[in-house]
Amino acid sequence: MKRAKFDLVLSFSRKKSVQILIFMGLVYVIMVVLEVPFVFRTGFSSVYQEGFGNGGYLSSSSRPEVLDSEESLEEKEAPNRPLDVAFRVPIDSWPERRIKELPNHPLSTLVLDGSFSNVSSKHGFAGILKSATEAFELGKKVWEELELLREETVSMETSNKTEECPQSISISAEEFSAKGRMMVLPCGLTLGSHIAVVGRPKLAHPESDPKISLLKEGQYLMVSQFMMELQGLKTVDGEDPPRIMHFNPRLKGDWSGKPVIEHNTCYRMQWGTAQRCEGWRSRDDEETVDGQVKCEKWIRDDDNSSEQSKATWWLNRLMGRTKKVTVDWPFPFSEDKLFVLTLSAGLEGYHVNVDGRHVTSFPYRIGFALEDATGLSLNGDVKVHSVFAASLPTSHPSFAPQKHLEMSNRWKAPPLLDRPVELFIGILSAGNHFAERMAIRRSWMQHKLIKSSNAVARFFVALHARKEVNSELKKEAEFFGDIVIVPYMDNYDLVVLKTVAICEYGVHVVSAKNIMKCDDDTFVRLDAVVKEVNKIPKDKSFYIGNINYYHKPLRSGKWAVTYEEWPEEDYPPYANGPGYIVSSDIAHFIVSDFDKRKLKLFKMEDVSMGMWVEKFNSTKAVKYVHSLKFSQSGCIDDYYTAHYQSPRQMICMWNKLQQGKPQCCNMR
Repeated sequence: MKRAKFDLVLSFSRKKSVQILIFMGLVYVIMVVLEVPFVFRTGFSSVYQEGFGNGGYLSSSSRPEVLDSEESLEEKEAPNRPLDVAFRVPIDSWPERRIKELPNHPLSTLVLDGSFSNVSSKHGFAGILKSATEAFELGKKVWEELELLREETVSMETSNKTEECPQSISISAEEFSAKGRMMVLPCGLTLGSHIAVVGRPKLAHPESDPKISLLKEGQYLMVSQFMMELQGLKTVDGEDPPRIMHFNPRLKGDWSGKPVIEHNTCYRMQWGTAQRCEGWRSRDDEETVDGQVKCEKWIRDDDNSSEQSKATWWLNRLMGRTKKVTVDWPFPFSEDKLFVLTLSAGLEGYHVNVDGRHVTSFPYRIGFALEDATGLSLNGDVKVHSVFAASLPTSHPSFAPQKHLEMSNRWKAPPLLDRPVELFIGILSAGNHFAERMAIRRSWMQHKLIKSSNAVARFFVALHARKEVNSELKKEAEFFGDIVIVPYMDNYDLVVLKTVAICEYGVHVVSAKNIMKCDDDTFVRLDAVVKEVNKIPKDKSFYIGNINYYHKPLRSGKWAVTYEEWPEEDYPPYANGPGYIVSSDIAHFIVSDFDKRKLKLFKMEDVSMGMWVEKFNSTKAVKYVHSLKFSQSGCIDDYYTAHYQSPRQMICMWNKLQQGKPQCCNMR
C-alpha cells in the first residue's frame, strides 16, 4: 500500500516538472521573439558607438578589422602610454570634428618669381636671390613636365616596371676617367657581390697642406694616398653623397708617421668613428667580421720581429712548446707597383684582399645598406688600369617605392580637421629619402597626437635632378598625403626656402598655434616637446631649441661664409636646425615679410630663423628657451629630439618609447 502511494506521488512530481520545463521554454521563445527587433534597433548601434565613437575615424564598412597575417599582427602598435601633460585646449572640447577639404595636389604655394629681381641688397636677398630665382624657374618647368607625364596613359605602366640591372660590369681605364673616376652600380650591391680593381699607386709627392698631418709654416710632407669609396645617391646639390664604405691607404703614413689604412662612413656629411689599421693584428678578444680579423699584421719599421722576451723563449723551450710559425708581410701597397684589390660583400661586412691576401675587414654600420651603394669612386694618388664588378643584383627595391605604397595604407596621414591645430611639424627631406620618410611614418608619426590630428606633421621636399625620383616622389605624395613639394630644384644653399614654406603651411593651411621644424633624420619625442611648449604662457612669443649664443661665422674651409654673405662678426642667437619650435606670431611675421619682399635670406636656415626671430624681438619680446635635450650631434637619454638617426634607429627608439623608455639606440 505504501509502495503504491509512493509511486503515485513520484509520477505526479515528474509530470509537474515536465509541465514547468515546457512553460519555461515557451516563455524563452516569447522573450527571444520580442528581443530580436530591439537588438537590431539599439544593440548594434550602441556597440558601434562604443567601439568607434570615442574619437576614432569612421570606416566605410562596419566590419571589424581583420589581421590577415602574423606580419600584420606584429606591426600592430600597443596603445600609447597616457601623457603626463595635455595640450592647452583638449581635443574633446570641440563639439564636432569636421574634416578640412584640401587641394588634391601636394604642391606648396610658395612663390619666388621675377618680381623679386628688383629687390635691392638692403632687403637681404643679395647672395642667394639669383640662384633661388633660377631654381624656382627650373622647378616650374620640371613640375609642368611631371603634370604632362601624368596625363599619358602609358606612364603608369612603364613606371611600375623595374629596369633590370647587369649582373657584372667591366670598365677600362679610359672609360673610368671619362666618367669622372666613377663606376655606376645601377642596383647597388648584394650579399656575395665583389669588385676587383687593378691599379698602381703613384710616387709620393710633397704637400704643404696634406690634411692628414699638422705642419708648421714652410714645412712639407711626402704624400702618396688614395681613396676608394662606395657611395650612395647624392641627395641635393651642394651636399656630398653618403660614403657607405671609405677605404683610404696612406703609403707614407699620416700624423702617426707609419703606413696606415683607414676605414670609415659618412652620413649627411658627418663622418663616423674611423677604423685604423696600423700594422698590428687585431686583438684576439676583438670582434671579427665573418670570422676574419678587422686588421691583419704587416711589417713595421719599429717592429723588431720579436714578439716574446728571451726569458719566455727559454721557458717555452724547457716546456717543449714549439714555436708558432708566422709569416711577415709588407704593407700591401707600394709606390709604382701594380696591385689587384678585391672588395667583397660578406654577411657581416666588407672584406678587402690585395694580391690574394686578406688585409682588412670592415663591419656594416646601421643605416648603410648594400643596395644603396650605387657607385664606386677611386681618387687620389692611384692610376687605375681596370675595374670589374660581378655577382651584382639585377633589381633594386628602392627604385620602385610604388610596391611599398600599395602595402602601406596604415601609414597614410589622417585627414585634417576644420579647426586650428596645436602643433605643426615641418620635416625637411630630400626627394630620394623614401626610407627616412617611411621610418618616421612607422615611428613617431604614429603618436596619438598626430593620429588624432591635434598635431600635424608634413615632409617638405624640393624637386630632384633625376626625373624618375620626382615621378616616384609625386606618387608617394599623392598616396600618403603627408608631403608638400616646394617647386624649386633642390640645392643645399636654398634649404632656407623650405623653412619659409613650413611657416607658410603652418600659418595658412593648418592655422597652427605652434610650429616646429626638424629634419628627416630627427626623432621627435612629441609628449616631451608638447610639455616644453606648455610651460610658456599663452600670450608669450617664444623660440625653443638648442640655442647657440655668440657663434662666429667660419671664414675659411668648406663651410666658409664670406663677408659679403655675412658682414657681421657674430651670428644672432639661433637654435640648431635639427629641431626647434616657434610661436605662431613669429611664423606669421616671417610669411608676411616674405610676401612683402622684405625677408632676409641666408644660406644657413637655422641662422636665418635666428635672424628673423631677432628682428621680431625688436618689436615684441620673445622668450628664448635653451635646452641641450634638443640634441644636435646624435642622441642623449631623456632627449626631446635626437639627430642623425638612421631608419633602423628610428624604429628601435620608437619601440623603446612605447615601453616608456626615452632611450637611444646607439648603433650605425
